[in-house]
Amino acid sequence: MNKYLFKLYITGESPSSSRTIANLRKICDDEMSSEYELTIIDVTAQPQLAEEGKILVTPTLIKEFPLPVRRIIGDLSDKEKVLRGLELAENRIKKGGA
Repeated sequence: MNKYLFKLYITGESPSSSRTIANLRKICDDEMSSEYELTIIDVTAQPQLAEEGKILVTPTLIKEFPLPVRRIIGDLSDKEKVLRGLELAENRIKKGGA
């Protein structure tokens, strides 16, 4: 099975960044087990990657695979909103989840 590919753009090692990472890892672990790959990009350390990704606001999450590409901005604290935004809610229903 193909893995989901995510890029999470954050700004430094702030409490907000830590909270966003924790929220995303929880969602991914709950919904996808090990079927995902997450790359975390600190835009303060790698501003060129933020420019290449056209990142204007952090935190920004990009689902690169499977297509279509999806973007979500914010701390990812609303699990259902994240799942809908990434089009993962439909997959959960198809797999028999709630």
